[in-house]
Amino acid sequence: MIEYIEREIRERFDKIKDIYPIIALVGPRQAGKTTFLKEQAKNIKSSYVLFDDPDAKNLFEEDIKKFEKQYVEGNDITILDEVHYCKEAGKNLKYLADSGHKLWITSSSEIILGKQVLSYLVGRVSVLKMYPFSLKEFFKAKHQIEFNKQIAERLIWEHSVYGGYPKVILNSEVEIKKTILKDLYEIMLLKDVAQNFLIENIKSLEEFTRYLSLSVGGLISYKEISKNINLSFQSIKKYQDALEKSSLIFVVIPYFKNKLKEITKQPKIYFIDSGIRNYTSKKFDSEIDGTLFENYVLNELIKINLLPKYWRSKSGLEVDFIIEDKDIIPIEVKLTNPEKIGKGLISFIKEHKPKKAFIVFYKGEEKKIIKENCEIIFTSILNLPEHLAGS
Repeated sequence: MIEYIEREIRERFDKIKDIYPIIALVGPRQAGKTTFLKEQAKNIKSSYVLFDDPDAKNLFEEDIKKFEKQYVEGNDITILDEVHYCKEAGKNLKYLADSGHKLWITSSSEIILGKQVLSYLVGRVSVLKMYPFSLKEFFKAKHQIEFNKQIAERLIWEHSVYGGYPKVILNSEVEIKKTILKDLYEIMLLKDVAQNFLIENIKSLEEFTRYLSLSVGGLISYKEISKNINLSFQSIKKYQDALEKSSLIFVVIPYFKNKLKEITKQPKIYFIDSGIRNYTSKKFDSEIDGTLFENYVLNELIKINLLPKYWRSKSGLEVDFIIEDKDIIPIEVKLTNPEKIGKGLISFIKEHKPKKAFIVFYKGEEKKIIKENCEIIFTSILNLPEHLAGS
């Protein structure tokens, strides 16, 4: 029997589970959504419905009252898995909620967050996002309580190279890890992306996805993509939207004081899981490079519910990530502690005057310095979430 690993989302889940009739858990396929909900329902009367079952799906779509009697009545909680596959999902979920039932629903596609569904559920649903295992969850899965710098660096390497999907983590053989990533990538691309978003040209979708995996952290030029892989602008935008809504990629927009500019300027694209990125790019290197580590830091930031942006000056100076919370927080990503602070970070500090800035590294020593009245904290990726929580 596979051991259950407690998820960091548990605290947020517990705060809202008794407030709303519907809790929607959204995130990548096989990130652990169903396992998490089944664990929370262990000691209460519940039922579980997977909408890959055609009988359950047909009953939900054709006669919601019969579905209610068959699967929902008499339960304290009903878990509805992959509900985005159903027609009239919003209207039927509203009926069940308004009939006094409590539902926990999952979706591996953000189709469920579209206006066709959410417009029915205003005031009835709270949405939580679940991603593959964070670094701290990964340490739990490895039963690593005590560690030194060498152990931490080795585990961070494994987590960044093979990613955070539970099945990948819980298998120790490298070739099995790669096989799981291959299978996961193929089903996500064929089912979650191509099928849900009506994309017929699978070859061009695969080429586009691979192109993105080799361009992580760079400015996205739709003109260059169109020229390099012979795709129309409309196809590029459709593919990007489908990959984003299927939780394969994460789009990072630029930071501007003028918010209109954030919408119109070039984005950067990262993969939500670094293991999937490495499978897609066919790069499982023995050493972490700067591009992989930048993608990995992005992964850890979104897992603590942050929405990073990036900053680029007119002269081309950059800061990797900008967090807009109570204060503006710039974050620079480096493989090792730099001897000098980069011109981009200094320029941002001078212009925007943040109270704190971070340089996050894979290898190095923790320290703090003051520059331009800003506290610059050099920290490992392991300690970054704790520093940010205290900011």
